[in-house]
Amino acid sequence: MATLWSRYHRATGDPRSYVSALLARPGSVHLAVRRPSGRLVAVAHLMPDGDRAEAALLVEDPWQNHGLGTRLLRRLGRHAVHQGRSVVYGLVLPGDEQIPAMLRRIAVPVRRVEEEGVTTLWADTADIADALSPHRPHMLPSLSVTGPREPG
Repeated sequence: MATLWSRYHRATGDPRSYVSALLARPGSVHLAVRRPSGRLVAVAHLMPDGDRAEAALLVEDPWQNHGLGTRLLRRLGRHAVHQGRSVVYGLVLPGDEQIPAMLRRIAVPVRRVEEEGVTTLWADTADIADALSPHRPHMLPSLSVTGPREPG
């Protein structure tokens, strides 16, 4: 529940009460990573907001720090560029440095705005397109993601 709250938070309320409505926005992109057993271990969303898009990412705790979130974030960036969005933004709780660290790994300049207990991270899609360019030598190659073994 703590991980769900840290990724899908709002000023008030239980995230389970509004996540469905957020994900149902027309034009949204939803990505999921499943184990061979079919169990989900990560989800990523790009939700239109005018000419901008909100990105959200949730990786199951045991799968964090294996490159999966970075890979999903790169794919969301590609979708935002392809859709012609001007900006991608995401909301993180103060002290959450995992998302900013992922953005640094893919060399996307990010603006931070902190207000009312929430930090909004903004990235221009022109910068995202530049960071995702195959001609960029410092860009991470596609990752082969390995993570924890599935129980049972």
